[in-house]
Amino acid sequence: MARPLRITFPGAFYHVTSRGNERKNIYKSKRDRQKFLEYLGEAHERYGAIIHAYCLMTNHYHLLIETPDANLPQIMKHVNSSYTTYFNVKRKRFGHLFQGRYKAFLVYKDDYALELSRYIHLNPVRAAMVDSVIDYPWSSYRAFVGKEASPEWLETDYIHGYFGKRVSQARREYERFVDEKGALHAQNPLENVSADTILGPESFIQGISKKYLEGRRNDRELPALRALNCRPSFSVISSVVDDHVEDVKLARKMKIYLMKRYSGATLKAIGEPFGLSESAVSQVCGRFDVLSNEDRSVQQCLNTCIKLILSIVQA
Repeated sequence: MARPLRITFPGAFYHVTSRGNERKNIYKSKRDRQKFLEYLGEAHERYGAIIHAYCLMTNHYHLLIETPDANLPQIMKHVNSSYTTYFNVKRKRFGHLFQGRYKAFLVYKDDYALELSRYIHLNPVRAAMVDSVIDYPWSSYRAFVGKEASPEWLETDYIHGYFGKRVSQARREYERFVDEKGALHAQNPLENVSADTILGPESFIQGISKKYLEGRRNDRELPALRALNCRPSFSVISSVVDDHVEDVKLARKMKIYLMKRYSGATLKAIGEPFGLSESAVSQVCGRFDVLSNEDRSVQQCLNTCIKLILSIVQA
């Protein structure tokens, strides 16, 4: 099975998420969430993790995390393993709590930290858990706007810095930024992730690829490595899918999904040939992702198309 790339270097900045096994809840009480936050604090103390934002949902969590010591794997092992042990002992259960490995997207901090913090903080509102972001107690938002004390391990200065040096002003401006019209339905910044790995401008992606990925030959990482270095055209993707998918509607969805995942094109550019808006492209990709995870035949067909597309652009 292909695996996502793990890129580590001093000062790397990530969006990290991990979901409960079989999408089951990973928090069942107030104490569970408090304990998880304690482990984040320990990760800060022991491993130097800088937590820029967090949100604990019911069956998953989101973190914005910076690693001065290039040690994300150790940080996440501590957090997830410690919390799993606590959760299992408390409920006299055994086995995995989280679904596979955590997902970590390497992020170009200067361009995306602010947008990602808003995306993370608005998760409970999008999920209809609360009407207003200020009402959700299990994210860093309330600390960001001064409604509760900030944990010692939470770093708010960097994102506040977008709005000025005065803390009171930065808090007000950040609150306005999160609450502004259209923010709730704004494009998910993670829609622009390249090869399920890196979020940033092309120059950042190519710089990371050259500096940290050249020479890596882990077979399970090859699909992601190739995706970073290859940008198949729309015509190549369409041709391969048309040759392997008879169902017209399924083929259309798969083309859109693969164009978003591998072409490097914007959502607007992807949507134009299909008469779709940017938000519609995102919705199609989200639904297809669910379908491919649930339908083995679709997943097999998708993998076949990916291999052929990458082989063509590598030739």
